[in-house]
Amino acid sequence: MLTLTDLVDALGPGLLRLVTPGGADGRADGGAQVHDVVLAEPGEAAGQPGELVLGAGVAGPPDAVALLERAAAAGAAGVVLKAPLADDPAVAAAAARLRPALVELQPDTSWTHVVWLARGAIDRAYAPLPGAADGGVHNDLFALADTAAEIADAPVTLEDARSRVLAYSGRQDRADPARVSTIVGRRVPAQVIAHLRACGVFRSLARSSDPVHVPAGPDGMLPRLVIPVRAGGEWLGSIWVVARTPVPPDRVRRLADLASVLALHLLRLRAEAGVARRVLADQLRGALRDGADGVPAPPPWRVAALGGGADGDLRQRLDLWDAIARRFGWHRPLLTDVDDTLFAVLTDPPGPRRDAGSMAWLRNVLVQVRAHDRTLYAAAGGPARSPAGLPRARSEAAELAGLVASGRLPAGTVLLEDAWDAVVVERARRAAGGPVLGGPVPDLRAHDAANGTAFVPTLAAWLDHFGDTKGTAEALGVHPNTLRHRLRRMAEVAALDLSSPRRRLALRLQLNALEEGPAPRNE
Repeated sequence: MLTLTDLVDALGPGLLRLVTPGGADGRADGGAQVHDVVLAEPGEAAGQPGELVLGAGVAGPPDAVALLERAAAAGAAGVVLKAPLADDPAVAAAAARLRPALVELQPDTSWTHVVWLARGAIDRAYAPLPGAADGGVHNDLFALADTAAEIADAPVTLEDARSRVLAYSGRQDRADPARVSTIVGRRVPAQVIAHLRACGVFRSLARSSDPVHVPAGPDGMLPRLVIPVRAGGEWLGSIWVVARTPVPPDRVRRLADLASVLALHLLRLRAEAGVARRVLADQLRGALRDGADGVPAPPPWRVAALGGGADGDLRQRLDLWDAIARRFGWHRPLLTDVDDTLFAVLTDPPGPRRDAGSMAWLRNVLVQVRAHDRTLYAAAGGPARSPAGLPRARSEAAELAGLVASGRLPAGTVLLEDAWDAVVVERARRAAGGPVLGGPVPDLRAHDAANGTAFVPTLAAWLDHFGDTKGTAEALGVHPNTLRHRLRRMAEVAALDLSSPRRRLALRLQLNALEEGPAPRNE
């Protein structure tokens, strides 16, 4: 399923903006499903359920309102209007009272391009197999790289805004070591990025559409000509040319024209990748909630709750962990969210292997990333050997993550088999965390509150040290005789029977609930 919100997010703010989510029936969340885009025909029905209607021929507010009304009558998912028409008061008022969502299109965007990009994303969402729609766009990018190389008469790479190589030309005979390393590693080397930053290259690319000339750099790096690739003011990527000699101005203009074509392909690639990620997340969410068969990796699995990083919403955490996973070689990370918690589904093969996306791989990754951010952590439940075990594994991971977030367990990599006792105690603490049912605890707490004594912490320390007077006294920082006197006074204040193992366990659970949670009432 692909929702309207998913489609708008996938195509990006440089192209579309959701003005009103629609849903006059009370479902105002932009959650209507979309399975096609259609052009509005004058005087005819505007779309069908599940279709996004493009207002290509709308000339003014009256036409726009009429189109919205026709789309509402047909049950269409939404209507797309070019800016600034979508912000007209009459249009906005009509959109607010009608069911179809209203989407704004940037004014300089071709309707043909919108159809191409949107249908590519929709096709990707409903592709029968993951990755089924990827080959066409990637093949186009390599063809464009070859075209750019012919124009410039030099080796070319196409890169995204994160300096990741998307495609490269067939002719790399005059490339330098930095270019070879970039192509082999699919990423610009760190020392080259440092040189580019020092020259202000990325700052120029992010702010301007003008070509950038880069001087020669470290390790025999030859000069570069960089053509920014932009759409709707957004920097999407760039064309990098190895320029041993200056590229003539007429060829630079032709490369700039090619950049506008490349922008459409990058938008489509991003849209399809975004939709693919959402479809996969939905499959994983179903697997973690209901045990559905939707994990594209062999069992056994581990479900890990991922947390930490800078404060932010769930989407920011997802972007952070997605970037970490891809940076360390997991190119199709199995990430999803359930109940506001981010989870990863990892493989857990036996032996010392650290394949990307495995539990052993994640432990190694966390060691490296926590050197820079000590708040990052992963809490993994027990192994799941079939889809039916995934909900249980998710629940265990969420429990461990809650203990890490509350400070009861240290951050890092936390496995259930290493912290099972903390989970057992936490479950018991929650069960015992209601009103105190009886026993000596209420009387001891009341005496402490009225007289400034420390009977409750003394009882907790005595239970923790198995009744050992010396160990308990050292933990409390008092003399053993003082402890013995305090225990006698406690027995006078409350009926303190510590001879039963079951009562000692019940007392410790009550005290644990008092220490970790809000004070229960004696009702």
